[in-house]
Order: sequence, then C-alpha cells, then structure tokens
Amino acid sequence: MASDGRKLPPWIPPQARPDSQLPRLKIYNSLTRSKDDFVPVDPTGKMVTWYSCGPTVYEDAHLGHAKNYVSIDIIRRIMKDYFGFRIKFVMNTTDIDDKIILQGRQQYLLARFKQEHAAEDDSVSHSVLVEAKAAFRHYIGKNLPSLPSDTSPETFSEAMDKAYKEKAEPPPLADAATAKQGQAVTVADLLLRAHIGTARSAVEALQVPGKLPGFFAKTDDILLPYLDALHGAEMDFNNHKAFLELTQKFERRFFEDMNALNVLAPDQLTRVTEYVPQIVRFVDKIVANGFGYATPDGSVYFDIDSFEEAGHSYSRLEPWNKNDRALQADGEGSLSKGRSMKRSENHFALWKASKPGEPAWPSPWGHGRPGWHIECSAMASEVIGKTIDIHSGGVDLRFPHHDNELAQSEAYWSTPGCQVQWTNYFIHMGQLRIRGLKMSKSLKNYTTIRTVLSEKEWSARSLRICFLLMPWQDGIEVTDELMKAVVGWEGKLNNFFLKSLDLWKHSSPKTTTMQELGIADQQLLSALDKAKADVDTALCDSFNTSAVMRILSDLVTESNSAEALSDQTVILLARWVTRIVAIFGLDPEGDLTNLDRIGWSGLDIPAPAKPYIYPASQLRDKVRTLACSGSVDHTAIAKLADGITTAASTPVVESSKPYDQVLQQFRTNVKALAAQQAPAKDLLALCDQLRDVHLWNLGIYLEDRNDPQPALVRPLDKLLIEARAERESAGTAKAKAKLEQEAREADREKELRERAKVDPLLMFRTSDEYLEWDESGIPTVDAAGNVVPKNRRKKLVKEWEKQKKRHEEWLATQQAA
Repeated sequence: MASDGRKLPPWIPPQARPDSQLPRLKIYNSLTRSKDDFVPVDPTGKMVTWYSCGPTVYEDAHLGHAKNYVSIDIIRRIMKDYFGFRIKFVMNTTDIDDKIILQGRQQYLLARFKQEHAAEDDSVSHSVLVEAKAAFRHYIGKNLPSLPSDTSPETFSEAMDKAYKEKAEPPPLADAATAKQGQAVTVADLLLRAHIGTARSAVEALQVPGKLPGFFAKTDDILLPYLDALHGAEMDFNNHKAFLELTQKFERRFFEDMNALNVLAPDQLTRVTEYVPQIVRFVDKIVANGFGYATPDGSVYFDIDSFEEAGHSYSRLEPWNKNDRALQADGEGSLSKGRSMKRSENHFALWKASKPGEPAWPSPWGHGRPGWHIECSAMASEVIGKTIDIHSGGVDLRFPHHDNELAQSEAYWSTPGCQVQWTNYFIHMGQLRIRGLKMSKSLKNYTTIRTVLSEKEWSARSLRICFLLMPWQDGIEVTDELMKAVVGWEGKLNNFFLKSLDLWKHSSPKTTTMQELGIADQQLLSALDKAKADVDTALCDSFNTSAVMRILSDLVTESNSAEALSDQTVILLARWVTRIVAIFGLDPEGDLTNLDRIGWSGLDIPAPAKPYIYPASQLRDKVRTLACSGSVDHTAIAKLADGITTAASTPVVESSKPYDQVLQQFRTNVKALAAQQAPAKDLLALCDQLRDVHLWNLGIYLEDRNDPQPALVRPLDKLLIEARAERESAGTAKAKAKLEQEAREADREKELRERAKVDPLLMFRTSDEYLEWDESGIPTVDAAGNVVPKNRRKKLVKEWEKQKKRHEEWLATQQAA
C-alpha cells in the first residue's frame, strides 16, 4: 500500500492487560506525530525493550552527538529511575560504512606514505614536495573548479581573488528558521570555505616547507584524497585491519566521551562486524519473502514496489520525503555513487558488492558488505526480536535510514495476511544547531565533546542542563540567552545545595526531627507537595523536563524567600530536589538508594585544599570579628595567627602547596599588621584580599554571611565568575562615564573662560543676525531690517547681563594677576 505522502500510515496502539498497573505516561511518537499512551509489549508492563542507533565510529564525537545521546540518556533514566521500568537498552556501533572505509583507507595510505618518506632530520624531501604539489592540483581541481587548471601555490592567491573573492568571506549568520533552499546555499558556502581553508593551508606549507611534522599538519587534507585516488583500489578486501584499527580507536574514544558526559553504558552493545552472518541471513529471508532481489554484480536491493504491492506502507516516518533523491543518495553512501544495476532509483541497498579497495565478507551473492540500513534491522531483531518497544535516534535519521529499517524489518518478520509492527514507539532527538545548521564534520562547523569539556566553557552538567531546559524532540540553537539561563539555573541550585548542606552539617538530630513547624514551613511543605504532583504530570507528558526545570527553580526561589524556616523543612526539600536532579543524571556521584543525600558532586573544595583553606577561613572570620568590634585588640589577633594549626601531614604534599602558601602568607600578613597596630580598615582589606584575590585565583570563594555565621567555603562556579565580571564591567563603565563627564565639564569650563573674555558691548556685533544695536551693544534691528520683538529683546538682555557679569569677573582675575 503506497503511502499517501500527505499523512502518516496507520499505527496500531499496543493494548495493556487489564491487570497491568502502568503510569499515565504518554510519549511523543514519530510514527504518529502525537503523544501516545505508553504500553510495553511485556505482559507484566515492567520490562521495556529499547534499541538506540549508535555512532558511526570514524572520528571523535561532537556536540551534536552529545545532544542526541544525553537526551536519550535523560529519557532512559526517567523511565528507569522515576517510572520504575526495567530497561533492556541495546545500542550499536556502526563499524562498516562508506565513511569508515574511506577514512580507514586514506589514513592507512597516508601513514604508509609518511613512513616511506621519513627523514632522520625531519627535512622535507624533493619527492615529498613533488607528491604534495600533485595532491594540491588534484584537490583544487576537484573542489575549487573555478580556479585555472594550471594554478600553482605561487599563483593561488591571485587566482582566488579573481574566482572566489566574495565566497571566501564568512557568510552572514543564517537564522534557525531559514528555508530549506536558503540553507542549501549556506551549506554550499560553508563547504567552499572549508575547501579554501584546506588549500590555503597547503599553499603555506608548499611555499615554506619547514620540517616534516609541520608540513604534514598543513598538507594532510590534500594528501588523503590524492593518495586514495592513486592507491585505494590496491588494498586487499580480506584485510580488515586498517578499518578495524580506526573503528576500535574511535569506539573507545566515543565511550570515554559518553562516560565524561555521565551517559549510562548500553546493556548490550552490537557491532556490525560481529553480526555479518546474521545480517546475511536477514537479507536472504527478505529476498525469499519477495521483497529483495540480487543483481548480476553481486549486490542485493530492497524492492519498495513489491513491498507496497503486498499491502505494506513504505516511509512510515516521513512519507513526504519518499521521493527525495538527494536524501536517498545520502543514505546509500558516498562510495555507491555512479551507475547501479537496481531496478528503480528509489530502491536501496541491502548488500553491497565490494569494489576494489573495500573490505568484504562472503555471502550467497559473492563477496560484499552490508548496506547501512540493514545493519540495525538485523542486529535489533537478533537481540530483541519481532517487536521493539522503543527505537531512538537523531531526527536526521528519520528518512531514509529509519524508514528503511522499518520496511526491512516488516519484510523480514511479516507473513502473508499477518503484518508485524516492528517498532511501537519511535522517538527522535532534536538537533543542536549553529547558525541554523546542524553540526557536521564535512562543514567543519562542529566542536568535539572532548574539546568542549577540556576548555571548561561547558561542563558535563551544564550541557545536560542545557538539554533539559528544552523539549527533547526540539532542536536547540545555542544562544547567549540560553547559556545565561543554564548558568543561572545551575548557580541557583549550587547556592541552594550549599546552604542546605551547611545547615545539615551544623544541625543536631533534634533540630532536624522535632522542631515545631511554623506558618512558613507549612506553606513551603504545601508548595513541595504541589511541586511533586506537577513534576509527575510533566514527566508523564512525554518527559517534559523543561517544565520540571521551571518547577524546581520556582520551588528553590520560594524556599530562598521564606523566612524563619525550620532546618527539617529545608533539608526535606533539599533531599527531594537532590533525588530529581540525580534521576536526570546531573550528579555523576548520585546514589538514589541514599535517601539522605543532599546536593550533587562539585560542591566541595578539593581535598588537598581542606587542611589549609578551612584554617585560613577560620582565622579570617576571627580577624574580621575583632576588626569590627570597635576597639581592635592587636594582641589577641597576633595570638590567633600564632595559634593556627593544620590537620595536614608534613612535609606538605605537592598538590597542597598552593593552599599552604596562601595560609602561611595570610598568617604572616595578619601578624605583621597586628605588630604595626594597624587600623581596622587595613585588617579588613587584608581579609578581602584573601577572599577576592588569593583564594579566588585558586578556584575557591569565601561567602561572607551575617554574624555569628562563619564564611561559607565553596568552590567557584560560573554564576559567581560571571557576576563578578558583570560588577567589574559595570565599575569600568561607571569609571569611564565619570572620566567622560569630567572631560565634558572641563571643556565647558574652558569654553566659559574663553567666552568671558568677550566684551558684552561686542558680543552681538560679531553676529550676522543683526543690523543695528543700542549703546550697550544689544540688537535692535535684525538682518531682515525688522525691529527685534520685545520678547526676543528680553532674552537678549538676559544673555547680555550674564556676559557682562562673566566679563567683569574675568577682568578682576586679570587685574589680580
């Protein structure tokens, strides 16, 4: 049954057993584009099977991948830890793919080339230069076709100015809602800019070769496709080592990134290379069922026409794209371009006959490799079975990848008169976009996860907060406003947890269990009950985490603004908030079995700092108290400094030395000021310097509080850093404005002094506005010959009198001088 193209094919809702007790959970289902009641296949309603499309492992994962996998992890954690489902979570890594073949082959050939041309002194030989120049011509011929064919490194800049001057400039920012056609132009511009950048880098190396490491760093990207064009077809298809070394490396790095992001590992990982026999059997059955056919070259294709004629619906997720040739071609892979022997353009590969230089496995149709789409169908069916509860992936995989998966799996599992709904709920994560475009390795508009985390601009927690603040199925455009919201939300929770922890640490069992509850307590506990109900409603509404984040923020605000709360109310509230953020994966050390836990990781200063910073803070508290007492007791202050002890071992370990130095310096400075009988303001300034300079530079902040509370020792967070930057910026702006005002006033004074020199008898006579004046120099007739009106004359008289006064004052100063 051919899909209408204007509406989605029918979906069969799973039916719950009468005795099953399921939450009121609805999930936004890509198969219906609506929120559907979630009913697992498991008769008990407890077990949920979930297959998630994993990475194609040939390069490091970027922030776009983080958006996908963290969002999936959030939903998985909610299903498991909030709703109590037992999840069987299966994920694959694609380690057979056109991109992998190309990348693995190119890297292998480049490594061989470098080994063959290695030099003890790292000099660039003539033969390397010859090959690199040939690679340069090959690269610009393919990617910068508007340049003359004889363009050399020496003539490149001039040729570029003539052919690509406008295109070489950065394109204007694209709006996130840019129309598809407009985005295509932007993609083309970005690709062109990437090619120009690669060529320019190579030109620099070819003109000034330097040493081999630096030379290759600038020419790798032109040598890779050139060497592949020369020698790619020579590689042995039975030798999978070059490709496996690449995929194993980046699979390991991918899971390192996921661990850094606190993403749970899959319960079962499937690799394509480990399931090739099962994939072959899967393809063979599709052919036997009449929905696939082999071609003379040894490839096998899915027959969409036969599939639809048998009553099946093709393209269940995006039927409107089923005839999009560009998307279909992209799904077939870059190595499949060119002529094929398939019966129709829209048929897609189940099995690809391997070409020279490509890895191959045996099959009934000859040596070849799996098509991309068949891999997940076969592996998910192998480890889960005929029906999957949840299938997930990025929104960009809907068509053709996931639509083809669905068709293949229906073709495999269905029998005449009995169609199988292979996946009940398909969920797709929205993309992370930059300038309206998804992140892409080919566009070079991406940043890797490990780079982002190493630069400290984002942390694993702040990234997750960012994704939690937006609906999981929506795209995210990273803006300054969004980053500010992330910093504000995290900072608010940090402050709340720190205060709650401090309260808990300094409270007695009596105060946390037996205090009488006042009106404020009762109001906040009512707010907590409402928040719990609202959170449940939000999570049942297709995991509406953005609503939950608002609920938590509002509850903390209400707690902060309440007065005279009992310790037990604050601690009760903090423990519930702690549980929710742990469920969301915001605490890598979160333990949901520990019902007493408050806060999340990162609220404490480093362990090597504690033996030194806590004594320093205690000394500072006491010095501040004495300095503010009215009459400073310098002898008592000196004794305090002498009496400071640390719990640290001696000698000081290396990691503790910066903290020990701060303590000792502060102690020395306190003693020196005490010996000098320094005034209170100097002692307080020294205390501020410890807080605002020495400890701040070590990533620690002392938050002063009202007496008798000691300063709260805490690590710096982005909210504190940005708040200080804003204050300093405001201070700088204020100082600048003051200087500008003083300059304007000085100019005005200078102007007034110059004007004071003018004799009032002459002040109006120099103007061409008037023809006649009286004996005092006040105008009587204007330039048009009209008598000056009375009201105008009054104003002129006032000006004359002011000038007369100024002039007389000036004359007096001159005579005095």
